[in-house]
Amino acid sequence: MGVGFETVPFLTTFILLPKTSPLFPYSSGFFSQIFCESPTRLIDPQLVSSSLLPANLLILGVSYLKMPSETMDVPKTGFSFDLCRRNDMLAKKGLKSPSYLKTGTTIVGLIFENGVILGADTRATEGPIVADKNCEKIHYMAPNIYCCGAGTAADTEAVTDNISSQLKLHRYHTGRESRVVTALTLLKSHLFRYQGHVSAALVLGGVDVTGPHLHTIYPHGSTDTLPYATMGSGSLAAMAIFESEYREGLTRDEGVNLVTKAICSGIFNDLGSGSNVDVCVIEKGKKEYLRNHLTPNPRTYISSRGYTFSKKAEVLLTKITPLKELVEVVEVGGDAMEE
Repeated sequence: MGVGFETVPFLTTFILLPKTSPLFPYSSGFFSQIFCESPTRLIDPQLVSSSLLPANLLILGVSYLKMPSETMDVPKTGFSFDLCRRNDMLAKKGLKSPSYLKTGTTIVGLIFENGVILGADTRATEGPIVADKNCEKIHYMAPNIYCCGAGTAADTEAVTDNISSQLKLHRYHTGRESRVVTALTLLKSHLFRYQGHVSAALVLGGVDVTGPHLHTIYPHGSTDTLPYATMGSGSLAAMAIFESEYREGLTRDEGVNLVTKAICSGIFNDLGSGSNVDVCVIEKGKKEYLRNHLTPNPRTYISSRGYTFSKKAEVLLTKITPLKELVEVVEVGGDAMEE
């Protein structure tokens, strides 16, 4: 047992076994030697029992291998900052890093008399390019909880899908409806763990057994709990509408109209926001997702002749490079491979 482990410390647990135990006759077969705190010291169990313990007891030692932490290459959990250090080193050497693509969104939420209303525009941008005119920014979290996402589209999708899966497992385990504060805690813990490198700014809303709730979650993990909230590049324009017209006790129709007006304010005053208005109304026991509730930017001109496109792409260059010119192919028999 001790071969190859002379320099590795052990943790030893000692077991006192009475000689009257039915296991006593078989103990020497299971534990022929005992490791003490130093693995190079081997003590015969019969010697220990006869010299250090009463005659009716036998000591058995079970040794556990304890590896030094400095000798083990244990991968770190969580986000790796190795590439950040590499990028910093390259920047100091004069390499100009690519600039970030500007993201644009207007997302809002408010509490009305019977629940929560969330709203979002539908434009996805890639710098100066409109990548998608009709994307969905209101994400499903639970039957009674939805979340609007601003920032990097992939990050908002991944974070909300991840936490939505955890909430579903939690409902299976407890047999109860998910609470908004549970989703809030999971989301902000995840974002805080990555220190803002996950670019997801969220507006979380839902109705549970404790009533309607509305929260904002910033990419670094900080949160706010408010009666109305806006986020994204068009948030200032939308907040101007909320601060001038919001009041407590709004009816459902008044809340939908106010959310729509706030999103339109972001659409027409922010280049990063545009296209249509999506609205999600969450009440106790039900929800209504109003996809493309308002389309304030319809196409004003469509050619009467239509548009024609080539059915096949033009081939600019054709060059075939045989594989044998790039690599050396060596045929090896089966016996050589086994060796």
